[in-house]
Amino acid sequence: MPQITMYATAVCPYCIQAERLLKSKGVADIAKVRVDLDPAVREDMMRRTGRRTVPQIYIDEFHVGGYDDLVALDRSGRLDPLLAGAPTPPA
Repeated sequence: MPQITMYATAVCPYCIQAERLLKSKGVADIAKVRVDLDPAVREDMMRRTGRRTVPQIYIDEFHVGGYDDLVALDRSGRLDPLLAGAPTPPA
């Protein structure tokens, strides 16, 4: 299974929903990066993603985006292959 990284905060409801969706897909381990604990980590997230909001989700090096992006990827049928280790999904 690919590495899942999620930039998050402690009280973000969208972060919780994203984690729930990923776990329902069989993801056992999510590397959470808490941006609310250190401003430098939030700055790093913004540099890496170009976004200010959480969650920001990566599957290996593929930037999924936020919760809405994750749901859209799932509804389009492209999330499961990505979680199975397929290359970056086509648009």
